[in-house]
Amino acid sequence: MLRKPLGLLGIFLIVVGFGYFVGAGVAYGKVQGGYTALQSFSEVQNVELSYNDDGQLVDRGEVEGGLAIRALLEDDWGFPTVESDLDPNDPLVNTATEYMYQMATISFHTLHGVQVVTLTEADLTGDDGKVATEFDCNGEMVAVPDPFPAEGVTCDFNVDGRYWTGFDRSVPVEAAARDMAWSGTAHALVAELGVGAATHSTLQLALGVAALLAGLGVVCTAMGVAFIWDTRRKGKVIVPDTIPEALLADNPGKVTATA
Repeated sequence: MLRKPLGLLGIFLIVVGFGYFVGAGVAYGKVQGGYTALQSFSEVQNVELSYNDDGQLVDRGEVEGGLAIRALLEDDWGFPTVESDLDPNDPLVNTATEYMYQMATISFHTLHGVQVVTLTEADLTGDDGKVATEFDCNGEMVAVPDPFPAEGVTCDFNVDGRYWTGFDRSVPVEAAARDMAWSGTAHALVAELGVGAATHSTLQLALGVAALLAGLGVVCTAMGVAFIWDTRRKGKVIVPDTIPEALLADNPGKVTATA
């Protein structure tokens, strides 16, 4: 008795496996194209991370600065750093971890910078048309000279970890400092680096999908070949001439049947 349904199933599985292989090949080709484009973009940008002779990340020559940036990236932002991406022999920023580290570098210096804010007479004039006699500078009230100086009044404002939404725009110094600290350039660099990180992560995910499709192709093909091989094995199913005594043990009243 031949088991033809298994043979047909085997052929079907081989066809499905071939489809998985085609899908894996297409996905892999797209991934490699993405990696090539990202690498070319990174080379044109030519942004590199700084390491010391011991292979440690440094910021402006200081290991402490590199550690502070990593703390911002890993502790404050919760980003899962991939150590293998941080290669002193390949400092070019072209992986998700390197893009995020560079983003953290820009953000760190923005968050902990000092902005020299100059306020004009108009900045300190209230709705009642009167010029304020004092203004808030880093939480301390500073007297406004009388007469008001032509060059304005200044304040060395500490950003002190404030993000864009952390400034109080009702305070003239903070309102001015926000645009100075988080300038269009800072926002653009952070956005650009974020795109690079997201692109690299997406390519890694797509590579995993390609590997999964290839794995499914192997499994389906192997199962299909196994089914076909089992179907084509020589030999027939042997039907016994008599009913085995073991089957009649529970039915003592029946007579042994013959073929």
